[in-house]
Amino acid sequence: MKKILLITVISALMLVTGFSFAQTTPPATPTPPAPTAVKKTTTVKKTDAKVTTTKTTATKAAVTKTTTTTKKVVTPVKTVTKSTTTVVVEKKPAAAELAEGKELLSKADCLSCHKVDTKLVGPAYIDVAKKYPASEANYELLSKKVIAGGSGNWGAIAMAPHPAIPAADVKKMVEYILSLK
Repeated sequence: MKKILLITVISALMLVTGFSFAQTTPPATPTPPAPTAVKKTTTVKKTDAKVTTTKTTATKAAVTKTTTTTKKVVTPVKTVTKSTTTVVVEKKPAAAELAEGKELLSKADCLSCHKVDTKLVGPAYIDVAKKYPASEANYELLSKKVIAGGSGNWGAIAMAPHPAIPAADVKKMVEYILSLK
C-alpha cells in the first residue's frame, strides 16, 4: 500500500513539474469500452483540501468505476494540486457464457449437493450469489474452492474437490451461480 501511495505521489509530482524519462510522447491511456448506459451514479466527497469523485457506469457488457481524487497541498513555497484517476472495468459474462455454465453444472455432480433455491448438503446457489457479488475476484476465489474442495464456510460438511474439471469450465459455472438473484 505504501509503494502504491509513493508511486502515485511521484507520478503526480512528475506531471506537475513536467519531468519525464526522455519520453517524447505521453503513454496512451486505456479507454474503457463505450458504454451503452444502463445505470450511472456519481458521488462527490469534499473536505478542506481534498475532492474525491467516484463515477460508476453499469452497462449490459461491463461495469466501469472511475475514481478521481484531487488534493490541494499548500507548502510555504507554493501550492500544488495533485490529481489521481483510477479506472476499473469489469466484464460481465455474456448470456451464452451463463447458459454454458448452467449446462456444465447439470453435467457435473454438483446437483447432488446443491440446488438453485434449496439448501441440500451444501448451500443453495442463490445463497452463494447473495454472499458473493459477481466480480472477477469472487469468480477466481470460488473457482479455486470448487477445484480444491473444503469446508467451514457453509457448515461442517466438506465439499468434495473437483480437480478433474478444467478451471475454465469451473469459472463458467461460478459465473452462472453468481448471476442468480
